[in-house]
Amino acid sequence: MASDHSMIKANTTKGIRSEAERMRMTLASARNSTAILFIFLLFFGAYMYSRCISSNILASVNRFSPGSVTSPSTPLQRKIHKQLPTPYSPLNCSAYNEIKICTVNNPETLTDEEIDSSSSTKECPNYFRWIHEDLRPWKDTGITEEMIARANQSSNFRITIVNGKVYMQKIRKVFQTRDLFTIWGVVQLMRKYPGKLPDLDLMFDAGDKPKNKFKDYRGPNAIAPPPVFGFCGQDSFVAIPFPDWSFWGWPEIRIRPWDTLLEDLKEGNRKTKWIDRDPYAYWKGNPKVAPTRKDLIKCNVSEEQDWNARLYPMDWGAENRGGFHQSNLADQCVHRYKIYIEGVGWSVSEKYILACNSLTLLVKPLFYDFFTRSLVAMQHYWPIKENDKCKSIKFAVDWGNTHKKIVRQIGTTASNFIQEDLKMDYVYDYMLHLLTTYSKLMKYKPIVPPGAVEMCFESMACPEKGLKRKFMMESMVKAPSKTKPCTLPPEFDPAKLQAFNQENEDSIKEVESWENNFYKNQTK
Repeated sequence: MASDHSMIKANTTKGIRSEAERMRMTLASARNSTAILFIFLLFFGAYMYSRCISSNILASVNRFSPGSVTSPSTPLQRKIHKQLPTPYSPLNCSAYNEIKICTVNNPETLTDEEIDSSSSTKECPNYFRWIHEDLRPWKDTGITEEMIARANQSSNFRITIVNGKVYMQKIRKVFQTRDLFTIWGVVQLMRKYPGKLPDLDLMFDAGDKPKNKFKDYRGPNAIAPPPVFGFCGQDSFVAIPFPDWSFWGWPEIRIRPWDTLLEDLKEGNRKTKWIDRDPYAYWKGNPKVAPTRKDLIKCNVSEEQDWNARLYPMDWGAENRGGFHQSNLADQCVHRYKIYIEGVGWSVSEKYILACNSLTLLVKPLFYDFFTRSLVAMQHYWPIKENDKCKSIKFAVDWGNTHKKIVRQIGTTASNFIQEDLKMDYVYDYMLHLLTTYSKLMKYKPIVPPGAVEMCFESMACPEKGLKRKFMMESMVKAPSKTKPCTLPPEFDPAKLQAFNQENEDSIKEVESWENNFYKNQTK
């Protein structure tokens, strides 16, 4: 028993010693691992610290270096990686032709993450103020269903927006595709600013001049005039000017959408410097549409007289047969002076002429469109007498060729106005503010009129071919705007508006006095 006990004790002692040895070795191993881990962490920390120091130094240098790239950890870089609005699905006519139903892939609204909030501080160009003036006739009365019904007499079509969908009711035939591309523009507006357009109901006149006279709605028992949208206005008429169809393309005469054409005009301007351009006044158009244009043709150069004008009558039928190769607008920026003259009424050509960097010789107009009322004589154009065109044009060209610096500056100012303040983003913003302000005047809830047809991306583009489809694809809005619309400026102060108009009128009279004195001295 004793020996067994001793043996057990010896084995136990040996086991304890073995276990102790194993524990000692384990602890030693752990201490070594801890040391290794500690050393690793020490070096890793030093490495990261040096990287941090280097990044901070680099960021500091970059902040003061032109064209530097901002560190990904800065707020600016996070803004760059901000979520952008999802592009719209491409046109799928196969799917539409099967069901003939407009698909709705427009978001109802954009999230804050999809909109650049800094854009909301940008104020719209000054011509946006005319929105308040154009809607002033209904400021006190509002707009009623009865007024819309009366507007039917002077309108070509009706546009109704209900629950984010656009409907058109045809009333009278429209020349060419003015209605198609006008409504296409409204559909693109809704794609650019989804969820922004309220329900509304409006009548549209697609002619060249307004039809409702102010005098018919004045007097103690007078009723409010019918609200009619159109492409132009005139001082003695009631009208609500709206951007014309050609901003989205004019396929009948191969004029491309405005965004594309602006780039072509810029390139045309760069081809020929102003000083190297022909020192004459240029005009090309159809003289048969109005007496004032027939009168202009008398100013063309002849063997007996040179009025400094180079005028080219346009036969649109011949141009059509020849593929419009002689009417490319970007190729017409080769004269120092370009003439704008109205036709039947307002002419769509004004923006193309003003964009050409040439001095615009503006034959006194009767009509205006949505942006031209902010143009100032001798700042954006040179005024030409309507009743004595030839002498007026000759004097303007002679004066300009001896005062090159001044007239170059006027031409550049006008061109910059068109290129910057009339770019397509502002055209859409103008439409948005005009329609939104108009909708606030409505005294009834719009409903879809009988016989109205829904107009959407697919229903408008899929049936079209050739240039119509091509221009629609060029002018379509491919994704919602990632910026907010510009801020609508307030109404004109009446005294300042009167002063503005008076100053412009004084500038015109001053030029006329220069011209009168010049010819008076020549007769002595």
